Amino acid sequence: MDIQFTVQIFKEGRLYVAYTPELDVSSCGGTQAKAKVNLLEAVRLFLEEADKMGTLRQILEEAGFVKRKSTLQSPRFITTQRASLPLPLANG
Repeated sequence: MDIQFTVQIFKEGRLYVAYTPELDVSSCGGTQAKAKVNLLEAVRLFLEEADKMGTLRQILEEAGFVKRKSTLQSPRFITTQRASLPLPLANG
């Protein structure tokens, strides 16, 4: 069975960070490609450990995954946007 999920990649300093919001798992690498490869490995390990602990089904249900044929599909993102808020500063 396959699982589909979103991969978001952004740059933080010299590193690229790959993140899957559906599972709240991230990893990094020196290139975008390496960050994605590392994320796929992190997701694989996360899912394997959840399966060993008996929590995989609950995690996937809470994340909104649904089974379609032989694939688990994540909820569809409608939009990704940037937002900002003023920070409350203690010293003015």
